[in-house]
Amino acid sequence: MNTRTIRLALAVCCATAAMPASAQNPQRGDYGYLYCHMSDRGEWTAFALSRDGLNYHDVINGDSIFPPSAHARIEGGTRDAYICRSHDGKGYLMAVTDMCVRRSHVWDNYGIGLLRSGDLIHWQSVTFDFRKGPFIFCDPASPDVYKDWSAVNRVWAPQVFWDPAYRWPDGSKGGYFVYYSMWNRAEEPYDRMYYSYADRTFTRLTKPRLLFDWGYATIDADINFVPADSLYHMMIKKEGGTPGLFTSTAPSLTGPWSRPDDKDYISFEGRKKCEGVSAFQIAGEEGWRIGYIEYSSRPKHYRICKADKYMRNFTDPQDIRGVNGPQHGSFMRLTRKEYKRLERWSKTKE
Repeated sequence: MNTRTIRLALAVCCATAAMPASAQNPQRGDYGYLYCHMSDRGEWTAFALSRDGLNYHDVINGDSIFPPSAHARIEGGTRDAYICRSHDGKGYLMAVTDMCVRRSHVWDNYGIGLLRSGDLIHWQSVTFDFRKGPFIFCDPASPDVYKDWSAVNRVWAPQVFWDPAYRWPDGSKGGYFVYYSMWNRAEEPYDRMYYSYADRTFTRLTKPRLLFDWGYATIDADINFVPADSLYHMMIKKEGGTPGLFTSTAPSLTGPWSRPDDKDYISFEGRKKCEGVSAFQIAGEEGWRIGYIEYSSRPKHYRICKADKYMRNFTDPQDIRGVNGPQHGSFMRLTRKEYKRLERWSKTKE
């Protein structure tokens, strides 16, 4: 090996070593897309499939893919479904809000569900009722964010991000960063963003930690790693300053998260109310697509708009097509095998 080759090899090794291993959910497949969402027809989880990411058709007519009460052991409704692949790419994970407004008639709830599957059809789950306090968590001796856990009145819209760098007390590495909004009316003035870590089995959860507090209510966060600037980008609904759907950035999952730019946000809905943001990329595109629900109109509109490669400069909103009752949800790319499996399953259920 000559001197020039050695220098080049050393430069590549040094550059690789200098690049931090970023947290990321595995992406796989370019055959189609899965839209996993709460149904606006009821508080259950539904699937829809698409070949191009914009035009969809329902799985089993948009009905529930599982009995909600089987995985929502507190209130019997599964809202705000978020789906992703497991860190090893061998399975699938889902996080849902355990909540049923049609039954309770109040916009309060008390916990979340973590679900796992090997085939997207059969699911197992655990439910966390935050009112029960420290001993539902796997680190009960850690500091508490609340004095009175029984007063928790909201735990909303959990989402999941694999973090290979997280270190557990026993020295093992890797965990699922689970983030959500939470509110305890007796101890804080509004909904704030919190996070926990789930273990590789997706059955154990650490106590909540405050992610950030911008001085007003924030809900429905959606985090993605953006290669264009090597930052984590969070789309979120904020209700202070200029209300709407905004983006924030951070060098790591736990922050610090920048304050949103009030000049760069999803502005084309005017004063109509929007929430439930979900960002994804269509295979082969450099930019991003942003899904969200505009819920103040009748009928409601689930939109998908464009953003540039930095997840900025939002344009070209259009209604999602082919979905019966679209609502707050998430998107995942599929392989041909996965897509066809769900289509076959749908036909057996219709």
